[in-house]
Amino acid sequence: MKFLRFGVFLLITFAVAAHGIVEIWSESIFEVGAALLFLAWGIVETTSENGSVYWIKLNWPILGFFGWAILQIALRITMYPYLTWTALLRWGACYLIFFVATQVFRDRDEMRMLTWFIVVLAFAVALEGIIQHFTSSGSIYWVRELEMGGEPFGPFVNRNHFAGLMELLIPTGLAFLLLRGVRRDLVPLTGILTLVPVAAIFLSASRGGLVTFVFEVALMLVVFRMKHGRGLRLGPAIAFLLVLAALVGWLGAGRMLERFSGNRPGEVTISRRWSMARSSMHVFFAHPLTGTGLGTLIVAYPKYETAYDGKVVNHAHNDYAETLAELGLPGGLIGLAFVWLLYSGCVAALKPEQSHFSTAYHVAAMVACSGMLLHSVIDFNLHLPSNALIFLIQAALAASPPLPPENPTRRNQRTSRRHAVVDTVIPASS
Repeated sequence: MKFLRFGVFLLITFAVAAHGIVEIWSESIFEVGAALLFLAWGIVETTSENGSVYWIKLNWPILGFFGWAILQIALRITMYPYLTWTALLRWGACYLIFFVATQVFRDRDEMRMLTWFIVVLAFAVALEGIIQHFTSSGSIYWVRELEMGGEPFGPFVNRNHFAGLMELLIPTGLAFLLLRGVRRDLVPLTGILTLVPVAAIFLSASRGGLVTFVFEVALMLVVFRMKHGRGLRLGPAIAFLLVLAALVGWLGAGRMLERFSGNRPGEVTISRRWSMARSSMHVFFAHPLTGTGLGTLIVAYPKYETAYDGKVVNHAHNDYAETLAELGLPGGLIGLAFVWLLYSGCVAALKPEQSHFSTAYHVAAMVACSGMLLHSVIDFNLHLPSNALIFLIQAALAASPPLPPENPTRRNQRTSRRHAVVDTVIPASS
């Protein structure tokens, strides 16, 4: 199974590094890689004596999503079958990687490997983004110029998508620090690996990203208070905030303040985002039961546009409005089912007694998904394969069964010894 886990890590890393999978060449590699990974898993399972399929409830709404998109093609209710087929291939690749990940990351050591990968990925992408920001003149990886325009940060053409990635990754490191998810000797390393991504999300100056990050921190503090019944220890928290403030100030706090004071030329304003969302809802109201077809907003939108600016709209900058426009009420209900299963699974997973590590990654995953669901009101991060894939993996972590406290055998041995002492003392005293 080691090579399957490596394959999952490799494809996630490629998805992030290849600008989030927004071009035909990267999409093709991504889809072929996902198919080969799933094929390899199938061969391993069929040739293994104790092979089994681990099925999670989140699979059902995802399969419902694909089933409805296929029906749109079969019933000829999609406006553009080709676009629906290509969207099915793209999201099918994400699902295959997600499915294999749920099969090969299940026990404590595997979960530890996955969560540390998330922390290290956040650090690596953030560090690259910071260095690129100060040493590159608007190009990605110092060599790729943006012919169509854009405001890149890290490997992404759009800094808001970089911020969306950080929103999905940073909570894991924060939860490890706040909820004692790592050994004490690993706290300094975890702090460094978490501080750099937090600084990067500030430096990216994504307003949606910054607001969402503040929401994630507040939500994590609320969950911490509910779990422990006490406030946060001020010493470590103040130290973390001071170091973060110093790092952000050193990197350039002025850029962040400038972003909140106005919009840059060519930037999508908040009013324009709401206008696109309203127009997308007009698409939905015109096709409430069927939708226009998965992936077809780009061809359906012009007829219902309320504020024409001469630009092609391929996404609504609101994942909810876009889903309703393309998939109709069935798509909306499938989305609600996914969210219900996610949060009900997370609540159930946090109730039993479990290890600090288990609590930390469950809380982190729930917070990461919540942040992305909030950011999706004004952006389309979930229509980016890299971010959608990591969102699915965090959702699986949030709803996964809790891990029992570590070293239960040793605790049982201590309990047995105490009972043995009692049994020995009572007869003697009588």
